Amino acid sequence: MKTSSPNTSSLSSDLAKTDHLRFHRPHEHLVPTFGNDRFALQAEAFARFFGTPLFLGAQTLIVMAWIGANAVGLAHFDAYPFILLNLAFSLQAAYAAPLILLAQTRQAARDKANAEADAKHREALAVANENRLAIAAANNAQLLELLQQNTQLTELTKALTERIETLTVEVHAHLLKHT
Repeated sequence: MKTSSPNTSSLSSDLAKTDHLRFHRPHEHLVPTFGNDRFALQAEAFARFFGTPLFLGAQTLIVMAWIGANAVGLAHFDAYPFILLNLAFSLQAAYAAPLILLAQTRQAARDKANAEADAKHREALAVANENRLAIAAANNAQLLELLQQNTQLTELTKALTERIETLTVEVHAHLLKHT
């Protein structure tokens, strides 16, 4: 009995896990378009972080602490119109907008590749279905032809049986006359 090595079973289990991606493999050439370098991946992760409740909550707490510390007088680095806070928000927006656009562009490219792969898969299914229907129609035609041949053979067998019966009666009658 042959046993599989741990590498073989691991490989087959990995294949089973990724087999659902088999229709997306033709789009692997788009990976460089997505920019899988470290900067692009971290920029996208950071852009995605902008919309999380954790980020919004932390930013709200920092802004409240900033305004509170400066308004109460605990710190004097940004007086009432909070020009430095405004500058910080402008700087954040200057970096956030391109990062968000980068994340949206990358997601749009992934969505397009997935949509193309799904369309090709649906087309392949439609072609396979048409082929199965054509084979079923051919099988149906063959079956009808076989049924017609069977009917003809049955009618021929009946006619021959009746003819044999008639001849048997005639031969029997003829033999009775001569005996």
